[in-house]
Amino acid sequence: MLLPAERFYRTALFFLVLTSTLALVTTGKLDPITTSLATTAVLYKGYRWWRGYPAELRQSVATRLVVAYLLFFPLDAFYVSRNLTGAVGNSALYAALLASVHFLLFVTAVRLYSAVTDRDALFLAMLAFAGVLAAAVFTIDTYFLVFFLIFLLSAVSVFLGLEIRRGAAHAIFPKLESRSGHEKRFHRALALAALSVAGGAVLFGSILFFVFPRFSAGYFAHANSQPSFMSGFSDNVELGQIGEIKKNSAIVMRVRTGSPVNYPLLRWRGVAMSNFDGHRWFADARSRGTNRPTREGWILLAERSELEGRPAVEIHFTIWLEPTGSEVLFAPFRPIALRGNFSTEGGSYDASVRRSYLYSDDAGSVFNPSHNYAPVRYEGISILPVARPSEARTASTTYPEEIRTLYLQLPSALDPRISQLARQITGAASNPLDKSAALEAYLRGNFAYTLNLTGNPGKDPLAHFLFETRAGHCEYFASAMTVMLRTLKIPARVVNGFLPGEYNSLAGDYIVRASDAHSWVEAYFPGYGWLVFDPTPPAGDSSLDLLSKMGLYVDWFQLNWNEWVINYDFSHQVVLARNVRQNSVDWTGILRTKFRQFQEHFLRKLSAWQASHENLRFVFPVALVLLLVILRFEWIRKSARWLFLQWQVKSAATQGNNPLLASRLYAELLRVLEKRGYSRVVTQTPREFAYASGLQPELVPAIREFTELYVQARFGDKPCDSLRLRALLDEVRSAPRPR
Repeated sequence: MLLPAERFYRTALFFLVLTSTLALVTTGKLDPITTSLATTAVLYKGYRWWRGYPAELRQSVATRLVVAYLLFFPLDAFYVSRNLTGAVGNSALYAALLASVHFLLFVTAVRLYSAVTDRDALFLAMLAFAGVLAAAVFTIDTYFLVFFLIFLLSAVSVFLGLEIRRGAAHAIFPKLESRSGHEKRFHRALALAALSVAGGAVLFGSILFFVFPRFSAGYFAHANSQPSFMSGFSDNVELGQIGEIKKNSAIVMRVRTGSPVNYPLLRWRGVAMSNFDGHRWFADARSRGTNRPTREGWILLAERSELEGRPAVEIHFTIWLEPTGSEVLFAPFRPIALRGNFSTEGGSYDASVRRSYLYSDDAGSVFNPSHNYAPVRYEGISILPVARPSEARTASTTYPEEIRTLYLQLPSALDPRISQLARQITGAASNPLDKSAALEAYLRGNFAYTLNLTGNPGKDPLAHFLFETRAGHCEYFASAMTVMLRTLKIPARVVNGFLPGEYNSLAGDYIVRASDAHSWVEAYFPGYGWLVFDPTPPAGDSSLDLLSKMGLYVDWFQLNWNEWVINYDFSHQVVLARNVRQNSVDWTGILRTKFRQFQEHFLRKLSAWQASHENLRFVFPVALVLLLVILRFEWIRKSARWLFLQWQVKSAATQGNNPLLASRLYAELLRVLEKRGYSRVVTQTPREFAYASGLQPELVPAIREFTELYVQARFGDKPCDSLRLRALLDEVRSAPRPR
């Protein structure tokens, strides 16, 4: 015979182990073989448990398997896992962590297939908890929160079912048929209890998380191992490289601006490159200097007076940048100041911000010397110039020497057809601005955009693009325009970065994906600075479907998860406390105003009613007071309780045994007898009270029959005759009192 809650306990234990395993494998840090084997092993065991099959492994065999894996563990750590680490900062540590996770999953599977006793269940619960901790080291994404909540509910359910089974192990209890109505009600009650406890734990834990002082942050930012990065944004880029990145839809960063930026050529600028050898763009003539942090950790990158051209838009932004493995930081146009935890050193968040420093070059690119091996959050200020000022048509064509040296360089073996094409396109233009616009319009209107390049570019991919395929992706267009501008003696450079991405109005941020990677052109005009040109034709707009709209809500949650959970520190606590205080004051004022309006409205209505019923204005309050005095609140409460009990008796007449209803009817009998002066002592059993002397003789038969029916229903697993119990209760209630 199965113990009570046996099926509930096994189901909860299965979901506990399954959730822990899924939390690990969905981090994406495990190899495909481990992922598939671990998931399949747990699911297959769940199927066997559901069908009631016994344990597959003996305890002795399970112990031998674990010992054998301990001998294999060094080989896993030094060879197998080491080959799976990829490009991480500390491959030895990461390999040891991977090997430990392999061992943990193996021990979990072995114990799962050999579990028999309650001690095995406790050991499985501890292994599952270790798996969730390991998943927390691997990832900080929001889906881990989902797995953690399911794990918490499963853990509470496991220990609840385990305790009930332990209590019933040496007790006598009525047989509970499997999948009967009684078992389903019992399991529903257990599920509700587990859900209540888990919900209370989450609520209480959330309060502690947000209230307890937080003086350090960023542990996950620097401790989280990341074996894969978004490559391609470094000091150089080869033609065709951005096209490979654009095939990936992974999120690279989120940029919060609060509202959509009204700027026609908004781009998230990364690295600007000056030299081109026919295949590859690179920047080898940079002048780097350390920027000293100023007040509150702001790193000054440029003075406002240094920016050429008229300012158009000032942007205050916050960027959550995913690991890229490169030094490049992204910002709109050229930032004048940045602040963030770029340092890899430990300590508090504020101290790390003060120790952070950045490099910048003559092209306005910003670099983090610590590399972006982990998620980075930083904020900044950028001033965007007027995108395409018409006055630039009169700009001088006399360029500074350093500009000419860096940004008029051409490959040694440039196809002569390229310069001829440039002169042909710009023949009708009389100034550099119109020539630049003509080249931009020509490339956008006469060439096609594609990520699937065809043909063999040979030794000159740029000429192959311009004169043969006439189709390509962004860096081909940017390279073609930049080279043609340089053949016309107009300084230009290629810039790599990202398009704005998708704006999420719910969160007030731009969602930037790898597919938004982009290359464009900056041309120099004395007195107006570097102006942006984008010769790449649009790839086509995609409308938002239902899943995309739901994705915006997921992104909003992800953004707030990163901001208020992962990066939650003392400064966030101050902001949260200030917001709570302000909102409480606002809500208090709103409620006070609403109550005052309701009070005034009610008094006006009451006054109008009294004026229209002058003769009856005292009748209603007097009648109400008299009614309350006559009926009394206690009588109303007792009447409601009696009506509820009558309804329960009628509804349970056809449901069989209901010990709870029998107990309620017996409690009502005791209240009736107590009014007659017969009270049951706490130490008396129901039968002792029914057969005690001193009871009214007319009531004894009814009391004794009622007690027998109650005892059989409550303790003897007999059907509860609720109708007979109610008839006996009415007989006792209506019996005359002794004189």
